Amino acid sequence: MSFAPVYGPGSRALILGSWPSPKSWDMGFYYGHPNNRFWPLLAGLAGEAVPAREDVEAKRRLILGHGLALWDVLASCTIEGASDASIRDAVPEDIAFLLARAPIEAVFCNGAAAYKLYVKYMQPVSGIAAQRLPSTSPANAAWGMARLRAAWGPALAPYLGKNAGK
Repeated sequence: MSFAPVYGPGSRALILGSWPSPKSWDMGFYYGHPNNRFWPLLAGLAGEAVPAREDVEAKRRLILGHGLALWDVLASCTIEGASDASIRDAVPEDIAFLLARAPIEAVFCNGAAAYKLYVKYMQPVSGIAAQRLPSTSPANAAWGMARLRAAWGPALAPYLGKNAGK
């Protein structure tokens, strides 16, 4: 099974990945690869300090403090390393579970694989159209931090405040 969702009563926007990388499994939390840009990107957009790689509680506070939720589309799958292209035997998470506990009104997918899996498995249940954002994975080297900020910032601006679009 994947990691438990991070959400609270004020979580209005859900950020979804596809499945944790081996480095995330080693760390025990989302986006654990030291070269993944997710935490530096989100912290920068929120105008906050980047949480230390090992500081899971600071990462939770960053998510929850901005009305966000964080989860993966898949509860289980067969995958080779961190290659989303190799995913098979996909079993989706129960999005209805989360929607019954948090007032989610927007869904953002971190990368093409998460978006494709969301549309296939979760959107028919949630009824919420997702916005596909470029992956923060180090494998997406064509997207530097400036381009990621330009794409993610306007999407998350309603949740992260005035700094998000900068």
